[in-house]
Amino acid sequence: MLYFNFIQGLVEGYLCALDCLPMKAPYYNFCLLALLVANAACSTSNKPPQPTTKNDSNTSLQECIGPVPFKTPLISNIYTADPSAHVFDGKIYIYPSHDLDDNPPSSNQGDHFGMKDYRVFSLNSMQCGPLIDHGEALNIENVPWAQKQMWAPDAAFKNGTYFLYFPAKDKNGIFRIGVAASPSPTGPFTAQPQPIPGSYSIDPAVFVDDDGTAYMYFGGLWGGQLQNWRTGAYSADGVIPGAGEPALGPRIAKLTDDMLHFDGDIKEAQIVDPEGNPIAGDDWLRFFFEGAWMHKYKGQYYLSYSTGPTHYLVYATSDKPTGPFTYRGRLLNPVKGWTTHHSIVEYDGAWYIFYHDSSLSGEDNKRCIKVAPLTYNADGSIKIIDPD
Repeated sequence: MLYFNFIQGLVEGYLCALDCLPMKAPYYNFCLLALLVANAACSTSNKPPQPTTKNDSNTSLQECIGPVPFKTPLISNIYTADPSAHVFDGKIYIYPSHDLDDNPPSSNQGDHFGMKDYRVFSLNSMQCGPLIDHGEALNIENVPWAQKQMWAPDAAFKNGTYFLYFPAKDKNGIFRIGVAASPSPTGPFTAQPQPIPGSYSIDPAVFVDDDGTAYMYFGGLWGGQLQNWRTGAYSADGVIPGAGEPALGPRIAKLTDDMLHFDGDIKEAQIVDPEGNPIAGDDWLRFFFEGAWMHKYKGQYYLSYSTGPTHYLVYATSDKPTGPFTYRGRLLNPVKGWTTHHSIVEYDGAWYIFYHDSSLSGEDNKRCIKVAPLTYNADGSIKIIDPD
């Protein structure tokens, strides 16, 4: 309503100025001032930076509408979730999943998250929106092996090529991880005809270390099927560890130089408490559930993830990208809605966390992405963020 009032003021000020043209100078000056005030009020309103039309060749000339607002839906014309943010060519590119307006029936395996495609968005600056919509990057119709449910993706850049990594269920209803490539960070991306050999489960997150080595962190419990791979082979009878058992950690796989295959065996990222004991399967406040993300800060590797049923984002650190990782604490308090999924990125000397909630729709499978500043303490711990 506030934004509508600003627009109304702008129009009225403009009409007033036109009506005043034949009038005396003082009244004309008053109307011109009304026009300028209305225009300034409109330009500084705190509305979300709605996506502009696709304009890949001239994005730097988009009109600035002001700083990107924190903890506010960045996109409200479609439902988006699982934002994977990266800095490419001096801009922030966001690769979210795309929730449907009409979803399949609900199930405890996540069938009501029926996503079918990915879009790409970018920001020229955190200080000067708008969010730019680059359109569809990949559709399930163009992934030969995939049947349904294109869940949380990630992106990476290496050797002059941009890669989009994504999970989807294959023709047998088993989650695999695919990869698609493009010469542009905005796509469109061309998918490989088969998923990455040996891949399984969901939520791929790719981290390229300072030496150029790339690692994929992946996995998710429950509908994400990680528990079905406890023996190394798929079993429909797989169960989540309970009391007295170590919790399942996310999987880590080194990527080949072409970024299309796993280089060696898949390993488990062990998460331990400050005393060095494995996080237990019934420790729902600290155990890994889904949504792993890796970033590096002052030489330390930060593995952050969602605790699922307890709705926290937490983190653990290590001096190696493969762990073991020592639990450090909470990162983000619970959001509106069931799921929590995030990414962390440094841009222009500051750190940000991108995440999602259900504040636009009130429905768990119709989400919206947000961003907030992320702050480190002197000891390398991260200040807990309230999502609203």
